Amino acid sequence: MRGDATDLAAAIRGGSLSAAEAMQASLAAAVLQEPLGAIAYLDAAMGLASADDRDRERQGDADRFAARLFAGVPTLAKDLGGPFAGLPVTAGSRLFERKGGEADSDLAARFRDAGFCLFGLTTSPEFGLSLASEPAIGPICRNPLDPARTAGGSSGGAAAAVAAGIVAIAHATDAGGSIRVPAACCGLVGMKPTRGAIPGGPSFGNHLAGIASELAVCRSVRDTALIFDRLAGKSRGPFPDPSPVDSDNGRLRIGLLADTGSVYPTESDRRAAVEDAARALESDGHLIVPLSWAEFEWSVTSSGRAFADIVSVNLAALIEAAALDDSRAEPLTQAFAARGRAISATSLWNSLNDAVLVSRNLWALFDSVDCILMPMLSSAPLAIGSFPSDHADTDLHLERMATFAPLACLANISGFPALTLPFGQDVHAMPLPVQIMAPMGHEPRLLSLAARLEAEGRWQHRFPVAGLLS
Repeated sequence: MRGDATDLAAAIRGGSLSAAEAMQASLAAAVLQEPLGAIAYLDAAMGLASADDRDRERQGDADRFAARLFAGVPTLAKDLGGPFAGLPVTAGSRLFERKGGEADSDLAARFRDAGFCLFGLTTSPEFGLSLASEPAIGPICRNPLDPARTAGGSSGGAAAAVAAGIVAIAHATDAGGSIRVPAACCGLVGMKPTRGAIPGGPSFGNHLAGIASELAVCRSVRDTALIFDRLAGKSRGPFPDPSPVDSDNGRLRIGLLADTGSVYPTESDRRAAVEDAARALESDGHLIVPLSWAEFEWSVTSSGRAFADIVSVNLAALIEAAALDDSRAEPLTQAFAARGRAISATSLWNSLNDAVLVSRNLWALFDSVDCILMPMLSSAPLAIGSFPSDHADTDLHLERMATFAPLACLANISGFPALTLPFGQDVHAMPLPVQIMAPMGHEPRLLSLAARLEAEGRWQHRFPVAGLLS
């Protein structure tokens, strides 16, 4: 595994490494890996001060230190999402200045309470509008596994930083695949939680009609499980807290969707990875239920349309509310804002109503299966520059994203949880990701199945975590 956040926390807790030494290692790695463009803003003084606080706490209040699950572990917030005090978010845009002042969001407070030491912001595309993280203001974020390729978006900087070992875990957000796509590009674990499971307050709220979730990109399933449990806390929405496997004495009905149709075809090696994962789970006694693209096509198309309308209207509203001059934004951002201003109330209503029907369709599917195994990406990570923002063709941009990750928006629009993890590598040594989706509130089921697939050992991280021996 070459280390994860749990390993790093154990080393700090065990005394073989201080929080300050872990932070110094992360800062050194950030400088060394600067050409990757993973970090948009770095505050070494903040990171070192936070680490010193944890070290003093360990000496003076050992019980409180021990209660912090990730005490002393360095991490980075995303340059998009709920605010972290002292970290000046710009959403990858020149429309905002890098100035602090905002208080912690509820989620940020939970990150700190878990013991994380923050020291910067990771690169995001302008307003998160892309599946690549290459904002015009810079930096261009590259994939540590192949710097000629994208690290994904919009949490591409977070994924690049974690895959490169700068940090072991990083904050991320997902409104249309923005946790899962970068994780898939970089060989990481990424989970979009159930709608409402992670706090969005006090001011971040429902700004994207509920399609956005926040969590993290991780190097292991266990890190994902631990941080979800810690950040979600006791309040996880109106859904039960099921056991990891709660169907037919542990025997699950696993829906298998390997074919994504002729419009958004998935390359053969990625389909094969999904089929291999199904066979691995079948060997444990689970029942594999083949599913057809026809059962998903309307929902996928409707999810893409709803995503486009929600994002466009949200962007137009944000620009209006903040009295921003969007002529200074990237051409594609300007075009999405114009698109949002042009959408009629009835058109938006139709998209929102279709989103409800997407959720209903998935609930109906989950009457016959307990989870769904499917592709995450249609191909290997694309070359840098594959999602340009110097044009105004929003339809072309949306089509490019749908072609690359046709099943990404489905979880966001429906509200269902979904998780991706690598299950092997292709001929170019790039990860072969798979995606698992479960009913509302069934993250434990996702995590249990993902842990089983991870145990196959089909993927190994290339870079050790800063501060840990390789």
